[in-house]
Amino acid sequence: MSRKDIDWEAVYTSFLPRIFHFFCYKVGDEQIAEDLTSITFEKAWISRQKFRKEMGEVAAWLMGIARHVAVDYYRQPKRDVSLEQETMAGAGSPDECVQRRLDFQRLVRRLAAYSSREQELVALKYGAELTNRQIAQITGLSESNVGTILHRVISRLRFEMEHEHE
Repeated sequence: MSRKDIDWEAVYTSFLPRIFHFFCYKVGDEQIAEDLTSITFEKAWISRQKFRKEMGEVAAWLMGIARHVAVDYYRQPKRDVSLEQETMAGAGSPDECVQRRLDFQRLVRRLAAYSSREQELVALKYGAELTNRQIAQITGLSESNVGTILHRVISRLRFEMEHEHE
């Protein structure tokens, strides 16, 4: 399949939720994740002529772009979104917004203590919903190494979250 044979609309439809969830895990904020997802697809569309099927799958190519967009985001100064802005954007009732934000911030705080590699693997697995094989292709780790690291991280994270208030 040449790059001209690629159904870019199908790629967008298929990978939009994965890229968005990857960013949700990386940045901990849905509005910022939406912006970063848009930037990723804009960059992918602009550079679509450079994509070479023989160099890898579309998933690996898109996630590579998303990873670079995340790096660029973390190089910029941070701006907080107020709860009022979030509620006005239609994210649910104020109580739902607060609870969702607190739960996610709790998870993000826990993940912040993990290595950048562990954070990246969690974001790729649970945010982008990639398989261990796809993650291995993107990161250069072996598939079994990806599985082992993720199992240990999730087990440790689950234990810490369950015993947080003890």
